[in-house]
Amino acid sequence: MRGLAARRQQDEEETAALVPTPPAPAQPSSQAEDAAPPPCHNDDSTGSKPPVVDHAEQGQPTAKPWERLLPTRGVGMATGGLVVLALLLVGSTSSGWSYLDSSFQGAVLTVVAILSARDGDNSEVRKVADPLGEGRDSTINVIIMPSALGSSIISGLAGHGRRGRPPHHTSSPGEPRVPIPFNCGNVTFSQLPTCSSAATPPSAAMSSEPRRAPEPAPACPEYFRYIHSDLSPWRKSGITREALERARDRATFRLVVVGGRAYVEKLHPAFQTRDVFTQWGILQLLARYPGRVPDLDLMFFCGDIPRVRVADFPDPSAAPPIFMYCKDENAINILFPDWTFWGWPEVNIRPWAPFVEEEARENRRVPWPERKPYAYWKGNPDVASVRKDLMRCNASSKGGKDWNARLFRQDWKRANRNGFKDSNLAKQCLYRYKIYVQGRGWSVSEKYILACDSPMLHISTPYRDFFSRGLVAGRHYWPIDAAHKCPSIKFAVDWGNAHPAPAQQLGEEGSAFAREELSMDYVYDYMLHLLTLYAGLLRYEPTVPKNAVELSLETMACPARGRARKFMMESMERYVADYEPCALPPPFTAKEAREIAHRDEVVRSKVKKMEETWR
Repeated sequence: MRGLAARRQQDEEETAALVPTPPAPAQPSSQAEDAAPPPCHNDDSTGSKPPVVDHAEQGQPTAKPWERLLPTRGVGMATGGLVVLALLLVGSTSSGWSYLDSSFQGAVLTVVAILSARDGDNSEVRKVADPLGEGRDSTINVIIMPSALGSSIISGLAGHGRRGRPPHHTSSPGEPRVPIPFNCGNVTFSQLPTCSSAATPPSAAMSSEPRRAPEPAPACPEYFRYIHSDLSPWRKSGITREALERARDRATFRLVVVGGRAYVEKLHPAFQTRDVFTQWGILQLLARYPGRVPDLDLMFFCGDIPRVRVADFPDPSAAPPIFMYCKDENAINILFPDWTFWGWPEVNIRPWAPFVEEEARENRRVPWPERKPYAYWKGNPDVASVRKDLMRCNASSKGGKDWNARLFRQDWKRANRNGFKDSNLAKQCLYRYKIYVQGRGWSVSEKYILACDSPMLHISTPYRDFFSRGLVAGRHYWPIDAAHKCPSIKFAVDWGNAHPAPAQQLGEEGSAFAREELSMDYVYDYMLHLLTLYAGLLRYEPTVPKNAVELSLETMACPARGRARKFMMESMERYVADYEPCALPPPFTAKEAREIAHRDEVVRSKVKKMEETWR
């Protein structure tokens, strides 16, 4: 249990090296913000704390235009996708990898062979005919590694590129969609005045008119299976009101849903608008899937460091259930999507859906081969020792060795003064490799880095959020040894520049995960499945707390100002879902859990061996 002194100490740590508190938001100046209705009042939800120094917001590099030194076009590129994971799992005979082949059926053909190479040979890529490609337009990339590795790898591919996840749903043309009522000044999504009504729109039209039979729901992404893992401590015992109350001193707010209406009780101050945009996201879920979210009662913590530890609860069922954004192996938490999916106004990061669209356009503007062949990171290194250590890898650091890293300290005071207008994350994809490093704990930057079409060099961290548990080393990112950051980064960049085809494909696989597996359709489905299963564990009937206030779209959006108002409008759901959510897969079996751990261990050990040989 944390006391007031402990919470104050954490707040001091969390706000270390922060910029001064920004002035009150000025009236919007852009056309988009001018079009928004005048605010009713400011609910002071942002608090008086200064903006957090987070590495997610990155500025434009000031380096001179890069003159390419390495050939990048037509070198080992194939007509289909090349899965780097196949390179790193050579020699593994576990049956646990069969799902990788099936997920790329018809798109990727992998052929592995062992060749010999003379001592001292450099890695190279050769293109030969695919011996299995009869009647197909196909090639094989022959990747010759130095013989010191003891083997060489042939990775073959065929087909016409990676097979992406099928669409989440399809709506029948001509069938009317039910709009979500919203009316606030001159912004109206329905003529129904609902400022004083519940967030849930009326559904009479849905039930009174015959509708087409719902299409079979697609299978949810694999990371949904961790929902079962997060709730497993209470699977047998259930959750009592007394157990939930034990989380009060750890939680930022308490949220109750009764009859499709949301109520919130503030318990402790949140940093910036983390609590506001988390609650806004829950309102979107209620409006998107009216009547589907059961009555529930939960506690939510909006900080970065898990507060319920395994060591404190030998019996996990006695742990107070608390929702938050991240966890490690020693924490008992229920993971939930972070607030930035609906926008981060304090640092001018748009909601996830429009951000992904904008970044995709920027990715096409600067193709991967034309990007600077270095690893890039920009942020505040003062919030964590792991970041300070990372700065040693900079080309301008003491020692003069070039580790292929281009690291930049974020000038948050300057960015704050100009409203972060020069810090557009979607325009940061100018380097072939992007580095992910944690902050005080988990960091929101991972999804933005992942969506960049550049391989993510992931510095090992114990923290995971709800989706990163579904990322596969060697397929979605390149693992970086936290204990040997500089040489590990240099090797990853050298290897990728020498093997542009698999390196580019690694970046594309990570971006595809961000665009497809992490689309807002699946974010909402994750929330729905999680809350539904959680509500089923409650052993009491949820009731509205005495000090709670009701939330609605209007009571949150109408008083908002500036970027907060703009991002709420951008992230607002317009229509009730006329389709079923994705089908939740079953929990992991013990065997599957072992295979996942083994797969990760094999990839990391393979990379480590390659690095040691290179050194």
